[in-house]
Amino acid sequence: MTLPAGIDPSVPPSGSGCAECDAGGGWWFHLRRCTQCGHVGCCDSSPAQHASTHAREAGHPFIRSYEPGEAWFWNYETSEMYESGPDLAHPLAHPADQPVPGPEGRVPSNWPEMLRR
Repeated sequence: MTLPAGIDPSVPPSGSGCAECDAGGGWWFHLRRCTQCGHVGCCDSSPAQHASTHAREAGHPFIRSYEPGEAWFWNYETSEMYESGPDLAHPLAHPADQPVPGPEGRVPSNWPEMLRR
């Protein structure tokens, strides 16, 4: 099987949460994983939108959901969603006991009002 440029199934995820939010003490709604370099960033509904920023700045168009039970992929260049894709290096999602939104202890009580639509 020939994979499209931008997908490297051998690269593991960068961590269990958004790299930039963790570094800056922020929080996220959902997580996305870059399929090229493994960068884990927060989704576009999250206040900081680090996954799409990473895709733009790094030129890495494909992400996979990093939520337990989800296996869909997204191409930022074409705005196409794929219900499945190639198997990637494990883990495939953040720990199941990690709350959504997360991480625990950093999510403000008014978080629903802070989501981007």
